[in-house]
Amino acid sequence: MTQVSIIVPVYNEEESLPELTEWIERVMQQHQLTYELLFIDDGSSDHSWEVIEKLAHANGHVKGVAFSRNYGKSAALDIGFSKALGEVVVTMDADLQDSPDEVPSLYHMISKEGYDVVSGWKKKRYDPFTKTIPSKFFNGVTRLISGIKLHDFNCGLKAYRRKVVKQIHLYGEMHRYIPLIAKWNGFTKIGEKVVEHRARKYGSTKFGIERFIHGFLDLISVSFVNRYKKKPMHFFGSLGTISFLGGFLITCWLVIEKIRSLRLGLSVREVTDQPLFYLSLVALIVGVQLFLTGFMAEMMTSNSSRKSDYNIDDEINF
Repeated sequence: MTQVSIIVPVYNEEESLPELTEWIERVMQQHQLTYELLFIDDGSSDHSWEVIEKLAHANGHVKGVAFSRNYGKSAALDIGFSKALGEVVVTMDADLQDSPDEVPSLYHMISKEGYDVVSGWKKKRYDPFTKTIPSKFFNGVTRLISGIKLHDFNCGLKAYRRKVVKQIHLYGEMHRYIPLIAKWNGFTKIGEKVVEHRARKYGSTKFGIERFIHGFLDLISVSFVNRYKKKPMHFFGSLGTISFLGGFLITCWLVIEKIRSLRLGLSVREVTDQPLFYLSLVALIVGVQLFLTGFMAEMMTSNSSRKSDYNIDDEINF
């Protein structure tokens, strides 16, 4: 049985692949771990795939998948998860900034200590402040929203129990939030390990400041989808009810205030001449629309729900 599957997304990293493969081979032999090394070429425009082919011919542990174009890191990890055979699945970047020496410890935390997910924490980083400062802010917000006490959600060096990667699906740029997705799928034992972060040896970074903007949008998206995909009426219906009741109460107050003023002989404005009337009208209309949106989403969810949407942990006598 394969003990460790190491998944490495690759995008224009031809220089580092031979050294990374040799390093992983040395560490796995030293610790007597059976392994497979999966390179997922994410549409590289250099000679990365040719290098992977040569490595696969020379080393029986190396496997490869090549995309026809660049789909992103999440897609690369998703296809890697689907093909992984190992008891423990480890992900790392191809740029040699993640150290393969960490793999045995990560394997031990999953297989012996019972963690479902272990995330690396690059406590000492060799990145410029333009990356480290936004990263700290990003991680702080993610901790607050997710409730998961990790210091570095975006660290590429992570380890997973096999069952975890077989029951989650990645898309878009959701790779940053695998611990959060795993938690919402019932895998709650999530740990952290301080790992070595090395200076980049070859090439240049493939990510810019826009990844933090995309990251916040993805966080909102994954939070909403995982919390409300089975109960959209709870979200839209609640907002719709609040909006409708707010508009209704304002309208009632305007009518009552006019009647009271007339009885007291005071000068009054027409209800339709007051800005609050139009605010209440908008609130009523928006409330109805939100409620109907929730109702339609609920009908779509009930029609598309499948038994495969639910993760089954174990079965007996089936």
